[in-house]
Amino acid sequence: MEASLANKRSVKLNFMMFYFLVFFGIGALSPLLSVYLRDSIGLSGSQIGLVLSISPVVMILIQPVWGVMSDVTKKPVALLTAALAMTAVMAIVYSTVTSYVWIIAAAALLAVFQAAIIPLSDSISMSYVHKAKVDYGSIRLWGAIGFAVSVLAVGKLAEMTNLSVIFYTTTLVMGLGIIFAWQLPRESAPIKVSFKKGMSDLAKQPSYFLFLAVAFLVLGPILANNFYFGIFVDDLGGGLAGIGLAFMLAAGSEAPVMKFANRWIGKFGMKQILLLAAAVSMVRWFLYFFEPPLALVYITTVAQGFSTGLFIPAALQYVRDLAPVSAGATAISLYSAVGNGLGNWFCTILGGIILEAYSVFAVYLFFGILSFLAVILLLFVRQEPGKASC
Repeated sequence: MEASLANKRSVKLNFMMFYFLVFFGIGALSPLLSVYLRDSIGLSGSQIGLVLSISPVVMILIQPVWGVMSDVTKKPVALLTAALAMTAVMAIVYSTVTSYVWIIAAAALLAVFQAAIIPLSDSISMSYVHKAKVDYGSIRLWGAIGFAVSVLAVGKLAEMTNLSVIFYTTTLVMGLGIIFAWQLPRESAPIKVSFKKGMSDLAKQPSYFLFLAVAFLVLGPILANNFYFGIFVDDLGGGLAGIGLAFMLAAGSEAPVMKFANRWIGKFGMKQILLLAAAVSMVRWFLYFFEPPLALVYITTVAQGFSTGLFIPAALQYVRDLAPVSAGATAISLYSAVGNGLGNWFCTILGGIILEAYSVFAVYLFFGILSFLAVILLLFVRQEPGKASC
């Protein structure tokens, strides 16, 4: 019994270290990448938007391929380890290229391998927590901690050295992550989904497709903000250390809100929580358009906890409840593709064009308008969907 408890603690610690390191690497690269491309490489706003929009597009196309490979080989840990190794290698390659064409190629290749990390690791961890009766949130929380620590530490490090350090740090921590990835449990239980049947059943639920539009309009700006927020803070005079502090405050606000999200959904209702999250996002983006003082920006970063921290769990639950039983996995996959993929891509590439033509403040006006449209659409979605039958 004691040996079993010790083994469970060891596996849980391994998961926590893995998530901490992986999200530390993500936090080292993503927030400062747009600043690097502008200040170190000299790309224009539209060029930056195109480079940054490559990642969500590649992920939409490649994530299903990694899933099929995992199902066929039954070796998700081996695939995850290989993806981490190649991500580490591509981060270094990325740091050596300066030509626009080669930067696009490096960004695409990096995205190919990075696309595997989160879905494969989440699949492994979800399989384990279901079997071991462990709280998934207590494991995944370390990813948010790793990201928050990273954006502050790497921001200060970049200010002391140069922006290329974001690539070196990513390579280092992803390399360390390989050690813990290889020790993750080997068991996994991938869900088999008939996409054709799932889509046929979902077609009978028009409210689902209305909510997809909401996800596109809310998640697109939230995710694209990760790329443009660094330029925004920098243009307000925050510097690299200020960018790191702003991202740390924003990321750190998500975990405590997520902890209470389900309780609040039960108390106030799913639709009300979704409306609150969308409205908070809208107000934040419109505020940024008016070039607020940097101190106010730091204060308002906690709004990310109430937008992201509430919208993501509420939206997943809404989609799960709305979709027919036979199409649950398909519904969630499509929701993720539309919100995290298409919405992210659309807002990132349009944001780059707006950045070049006007300013980063105009980008946030664009984000605010999209979130306003989401609030309007949310008024027409069903209050509390019940699980449909097929």
